[in-house]
Amino acid sequence: MAQSIYITSAEGHSGKSTVALGVLDALSHATPRVGVFRAIARSTVERDYVLEMLLDHDGVDLPYDDCIGVTYDDVRRDPDAALATIVERYKAVEAQCDAVVIVGSDYTDVGSPAELAYNARIAANLGAPVLLVLGGRSAQNQTQPEQLGSSLARTPAEMGQIADLALAELEHGRAQLFAVVANRADPVRTDETLQALRRSIDAHLGGAPRTPVPAAGPKASVPVWAIPEDRYLVAPSIRGIMRSVDGELIAGDPDRLTREALAVVVAGMSMVNVLPRLLEGAVVIIPADRSEVLLATLLANASGTFPSISGIVLNGGFELPEPVTRLIDGLGSSVPVITTDLGTYETAVRIMGTRGRLAADSQRRYDTALSLFEQSVDTDELLVAFGLARATVVTPLMFEFQLIERARAQRKKIVLPEGDDDRVLRAAATVLKRGIADLVILGEPFEVRSRAVELGIDLQSAEVLSPLDAVHVHKFAEEYARLRAHKGVTVAQAADTVTDVSYFGTMMVHLGLADGMVSGAAHTTAHTIRPAFEIIKTRPGVSVVSSVFLMALADRVLVYGDCAVIPDPTSEQLADIAISSAATASQFGIHPRVAMLSYSTGESGSGADVEKVRDATALVRSRAPELLVEGPIQYDAAADAAVAAAKMPGSEVAGRATVFVFPDLNTGNNTYKAVQRSAGAVAIGPVLQGLNKPINDLSRGALVDDIVNTIAITAIQAQGE
Repeated sequence: MAQSIYITSAEGHSGKSTVALGVLDALSHATPRVGVFRAIARSTVERDYVLEMLLDHDGVDLPYDDCIGVTYDDVRRDPDAALATIVERYKAVEAQCDAVVIVGSDYTDVGSPAELAYNARIAANLGAPVLLVLGGRSAQNQTQPEQLGSSLARTPAEMGQIADLALAELEHGRAQLFAVVANRADPVRTDETLQALRRSIDAHLGGAPRTPVPAAGPKASVPVWAIPEDRYLVAPSIRGIMRSVDGELIAGDPDRLTREALAVVVAGMSMVNVLPRLLEGAVVIIPADRSEVLLATLLANASGTFPSISGIVLNGGFELPEPVTRLIDGLGSSVPVITTDLGTYETAVRIMGTRGRLAADSQRRYDTALSLFEQSVDTDELLVAFGLARATVVTPLMFEFQLIERARAQRKKIVLPEGDDDRVLRAAATVLKRGIADLVILGEPFEVRSRAVELGIDLQSAEVLSPLDAVHVHKFAEEYARLRAHKGVTVAQAADTVTDVSYFGTMMVHLGLADGMVSGAAHTTAHTIRPAFEIIKTRPGVSVVSSVFLMALADRVLVYGDCAVIPDPTSEQLADIAISSAATASQFGIHPRVAMLSYSTGESGSGADVEKVRDATALVRSRAPELLVEGPIQYDAAADAAVAAAKMPGSEVAGRATVFVFPDLNTGNNTYKAVQRSAGAVAIGPVLQGLNKPINDLSRGALVDDIVNTIAITAIQAQGE
C-alpha cells in the first residue's frame, strides 16, 4: 500500500498548489514511483490546471483521466456516492505508486466550513493524513498583487483563530493531522505566526510534543512551517489576464504570455501623462482608439529609459487602423498586445480579480515555488514524518536532485560564455533561483539583462560581464601571451584571442575569477575545449583529457567513458581514461568497479584490439592498485550477474560493474546512444575529466534541464579542486 498525504485548505486562494508541488518534488527525490490524485475537480470538460501541472512533474507517469475523483456536480448530487467513487478511483492510483499526493478541493462552489468538513471525510476514508494549508492573507486581499504590504497580511492571532476553526472541522471529520503550513505568510512576523499555530495545534490535539522547534516558542505535536509571500507567485500572468478579459493576442511574442503582471496602469489620458506613470512589470490598459498612446508605450518599452512592461490590453473593441498595425509589426516588439471588447472599468475590474496561477509553462513561477518551499520547509523532517525511508534504487530524477543538493552544499562560481542563447539564460535563472551555483554570464550587460526581462526571468543576482571589457582583456592578454610565448604569441595577438567568449571564460577559470565553465550550447566541442587544452592543461599524471557520460537508468547510475573525445586511444590513454572515470564516479557518489570492455572476456580471445585492452588493464592495476578493475570483459559479463557467473566466476567486478570503459570512440558513442534511446536512460554529459580545473561542453541541442545539470556537475567538480 502506498503512503499518501492529503493537502487541503480552510478556504480558497490559499496557494496550496505551491505546497502540493513542493511535497511532490520532495517525495519524488526519495522514492521512485510517485503519484498525484485530485479528489474533486471543477468539471470533466475543462482540464484542471493544478493537476496538469503536477502530472507534468518528471517524477510522475500517470494519465490525466485516471487521477481525478469526482466533480463538484457529483458531490452536490449525492455526497455519499461521490465519496465512494473517490475512494474507488484513488485505490486504482495507489496500486501503481509508492507515495501519492492527494489535492483537495478549491472552495469554488461550497461554503468553507462544509467544504473543509467534506475534505476531512475524504481524507479519513482514504486513510491519508492531512497537510493543512492556511492562507496568510485575508480573503478580500487575495487578488491584489500590487499591494503587498504587511497591512494586508493576517496577524498571528488571526492565523491562530483560522487554525482553531479548521482543526475543529478536521477533528469532527476524524481526519488525522499530518502538518500545518502557513502559506503566503507575513515575512516580518513569521516566528509569531508559527508560535500561534503551535499553540492552536497543541490545544486541539492535547498530545505530547513530537518535533523539535525553536526554544522561543511552545512546541507542537506535528510539524508547522511558514512559507513567505512572493510577489511573482501572487501576480497573475498575462495569459491569465487574457483569459479573464476574454481577449485575443494581436501582436507580440506568445512566449511572453507567461510573464507576470506586477501592477496595473490605466492609460486613460494623453501620451505625455501616461509615460511617467508606467511601472516595471505593469499591464497597461489602453483604449483601442488611442493609437498614439499605444505606440508611445511600445516605444517607451523599447527605449530602455522607461520601465519594462509585461503587456498591453486594448479595450473597447475598436479595430486598429491598418497603418498603425503595420507600424507595430515594423517595431518588432515582443510585448504582448491583447484586444478585448470590454469597457475600461470592466477590463480593470477583471484584471484586478485575476489570480496568479502556478503552471508548468512559467519556469520562473515554477522555480520560485520550489525555491520557497525548499527554503521554508524542512524536507528531511517532512519525509521522516511521512514515514518514507530513502530508497535504495536511484532513478534519474533522484540522481539529478542529488547533483543539485551536492552543488548547493558548497556553492561555486561558474562562468557561462553564451549569454546570447535563451536556453542558457533560462537555465541560469533556474540555477540562481534554486541556489545551485553563483554565475558569471558573458555578454553585453544591457543586452543580456534586457533579454532576461523580455523572457520574464530573474538574473539580478548574476554577474554579467562583457568579453570586450578593457580591464579584463588587458589582464587576460598579458597572461595568455605569457602562457603561449613558446608559440610566439604577442600581447597584441593575445588581446584579439581572449575576446573570444570561450577563451575569455577559460581565462577567468585559469585566474580564479570563476571555479568552472560550461559552454557549447551554441559552439562546437572543439571551440569549447581547445582553450582549455592551451590554458588549463591536464592534471599531473594524466596524459589526456577524456570524457564520461553519467547514464541514469531506471534504478541506478552507471559511468560510460570515453564517448566523446579520443577516437582511438592507446593502451596508456585507455588506462588514463579508466583511472579518471573511476575518480569521476567517486566524485558523484558511485562506487567505482571498472570494466575494461572488449569483444572478448578474460583469456578467451586474442588480437590487437583485445591485447590493447589487456595491456591497459595491467597498467590500471599497477598505477591504481586500490581500484577494482576487470578486463578484457564483454559488456554482458560486466553488467549481468548470471552471465558473469558463467564467464568470470569469483570476479569482484563482473556482473556488478559501475564504470564501463570502451575501447574506442566509435564503440562508446554508439553504445551510450543505443542505451539512451532503447532503454530510456538519461545521459548526462559529456563530463570532461583530466583537466586541472573543470570545463564542460554542452550538446548544441541541449535543453534547459541539460544545462542546469551540467552546471551542477561542474560545480561539484570544482568542490574537489
